[in-house]
Amino acid sequence: MHMCGAAVDWNGTKKVGLEEKLPSGFLLTTVEGLANYMRKSSVWPATFGLACCAIEMMAVGSAAKYDISRFGMERFSATPRQADLMIVAGRLSNKMAPVLRQIYDQMPNPKWVIAMGACASSGGMFNNYAIVQGVDHVVPVDIYLPGCPPRPEMLLDAILKLHEKIGESKLGVNRAEVIKEVEAAAMAAIPTHAQKGLLA
Repeated sequence: MHMCGAAVDWNGTKKVGLEEKLPSGFLLTTVEGLANYMRKSSVWPATFGLACCAIEMMAVGSAAKYDISRFGMERFSATPRQADLMIVAGRLSNKMAPVLRQIYDQMPNPKWVIAMGACASSGGMFNNYAIVQGVDHVVPVDIYLPGCPPRPEMLLDAILKLHEKIGESKLGVNRAEVIKEVEAAAMAAIPTHAQKGLLA
């Protein structure tokens, strides 16, 4: 006999679980899933415009055409204490690197970084003594956005990719373990000056 609205397995016996006892309209999730949903829906970026890419970043933040507020990011923060996303847009000089690190350290946890453009990601065409060859030498980077400069649509795509990453992130003890693993991998990586690439 089939009961209306109840799940039945292959031999006709009624399945009884928590999801069957709840009235319609209830959503089952974990605390981690709910917290990550709230986090990814209210990311406030701290602008760190260093060069040409900053123009494209400002277009995303101010032009109605891109409407970044639909992602809960309508407020670009001028203070790091009220931001949880740093968008590093442009080349980073060695003189500016300590300032970048200080601003990153002032941001509350959890925090994320997008390296916007070829210069922020790898030094770009500025392969000299004055430019840091990638901001990941100074702060941990979550999303690398290539381009010279990347279009505003590309930045929006990188933000959506970051939202996916935030939605899958761990909390509490699990997050601490992930951070330790990432730091251990970074310490074991070959430093940039020792990398020879195709020239070796």
